Amino acid sequence: MKHFFALLAAALVSITTFAANDAGSTPKIGIVVMHGKGGAPTRHVAELASALETKGYLVANLDMPWSARREYDASVSAAEAEVESALATLRSKGANRLFVAGHSQGGLFTLYFANKHVIDGIVAIAPGGNVGSPVFQDKLGGEVANARKMIADGKGNEKTRFADYEGAKGVTPLNTTAAWYFDWFNPDGAMNQSMATKNVNPRVPVLFIAPKADHPGLIKVKQDMFNALPVNPLTVLYEPDATHVGAPSASITEIVRWTTEISAR
Repeated sequence: MKHFFALLAAALVSITTFAANDAGSTPKIGIVVMHGKGGAPTRHVAELASALETKGYLVANLDMPWSARREYDASVSAAEAEVESALATLRSKGANRLFVAGHSQGGLFTLYFANKHVIDGIVAIAPGGNVGSPVFQDKLGGEVANARKMIADGKGNEKTRFADYEGAKGVTPLNTTAAWYFDWFNPDGAMNQSMATKNVNPRVPVLFIAPKADHPGLIKVKQDMFNALPVNPLTVLYEPDATHVGAPSASITEIVRWTTEISAR
């Protein structure tokens, strides 16, 4: 009888250990969500963030330096640190699969972020804001030159009036320091679309979302951008029937499908 109870106890311990290990191995997805240029967490990405939370994701919906409220109030490296901090917080809450998603300029920033950070995947939603493009250099070349001169003159930390550009809105004013402005708008810097795309770490898969009714300029470059991504068997091009601003909401089902598939591997 003692032998029977010893065997029963051992079996119960084994079952309990298996269940604990199985629960611990269940993927818990954490995702950082970033808005577009001049946007906010409460605007075009809000429905996406809310839907993911409803489905059990751990979500950090960030207010990034390019928001309307912040007006480029931090450097590119500081923005990276904000995303790193959000990922660490998600990890501390139990996330064992980590993704970064961004819309428009946020989408381009996800590609840049994946140049140097290895995470489970990135979601680039209608990525745009290529400061290396001819149109940006035409619209903002003088502003970038002025920022460069101010830095050379020792005035890089002085706030002044500069300009931003977005295809749908044209040229708009913003107030920031010359150093921060140059960091974001340097045509050879972080927001150079070609460099950000081709330098994505090959180990990081990309869900590249290109809405069918996107801005004409972004439709024109979408295939070239996707083709420039490093080869990864899990990288996917998804083209929802949506506009630029509607792309985050229109892509919820595909984002859930893709991140779930990646996380199960």
